[in-house]
Amino acid sequence: MSGRSAAHGRTPAPPFPPPCHVPGPDGPWEEVQERIERTGRAVVHTTWGQWLTPALLDPGLRTLLGRDWPRYRQHPAPAGRLSLAVSRVVLKHTAAAALQVPAERLDLAYLPGGRPVLRGLGADLQVSLSHTDELIVVGVSRAGPVGVDAEPAGRRISFEALRDHVCTAEEAELLAALPEEERTEGFLRLWTLKEAYTKALGHGMRRRFSAFGFGRDAAGTVRLTGDTAGEWAFATHLVEERFLVSEAHRQDAAPAAPGGARAPSSADEPGRPPSAEPPHGARVIGFPGRQSPGQR
Repeated sequence: MSGRSAAHGRTPAPPFPPPCHVPGPDGPWEEVQERIERTGRAVVHTTWGQWLTPALLDPGLRTLLGRDWPRYRQHPAPAGRLSLAVSRVVLKHTAAAALQVPAERLDLAYLPGGRPVLRGLGADLQVSLSHTDELIVVGVSRAGPVGVDAEPAGRRISFEALRDHVCTAEEAELLAALPEEERTEGFLRLWTLKEAYTKALGHGMRRRFSAFGFGRDAAGTVRLTGDTAGEWAFATHLVEERFLVSEAHRQDAAPAAPGGARAPSSADEPGRPPSAEPPHGARVIGFPGRQSPGQR
């Protein structure tokens, strides 16, 4: 493992292609389906403004929102109500494209803590959702847990105020040595990586970010410290020239055809826990201005 943090300096070519841009419910979805067939996973980005009109004019919106319909109708803020509706519509259409089934047939539910999951049809498809400003990002995977997180690239956050909450000692030391502008960018990149990873675990902000770290291997690839088996893979992309989007994936199995049986994997061995745990314990911690995964 390189001594240089995953967030510091310029990043090499990511291990995953940039997220697919899908401007509306009608797609195009071919690239998403191709990535699912080829690798078992895909990440989509769009804006709520592009999806707003077709989503709200859809006569089947109530069916499409399903469990989220009461939340949509009762949300006290108009902007929040629209954001909730559009983000869930994007998630369901992305999952439907991956599974090659109608979106209205999918049942979206939430685990304690807010992690979105599919019930019934498509339950073997892992999903993750993030949105910030007008950007919406959805990750889907048939190959293992997935987490995505997004932030405006120009967001100003206080390194000094949050370093002990977000960084390991090594990460904090390396970031502190950078010029201020590079430090801010690196810190934000690191934050989104940790958000994506904890979302993939299903822990969200309940896991203490300073309890696990990132670095680079000899090839410059971002790695999770302590992941000697290489189960996890990460990437961060600049989307629309103004948003940082990070994704985290754990490879559980070779991808099966949509709707097919999942291939056996090491995660299915007797005694193997259902999800990988980072090498340190968890503790609840909150961050200014952040929402739980279910709210985002």
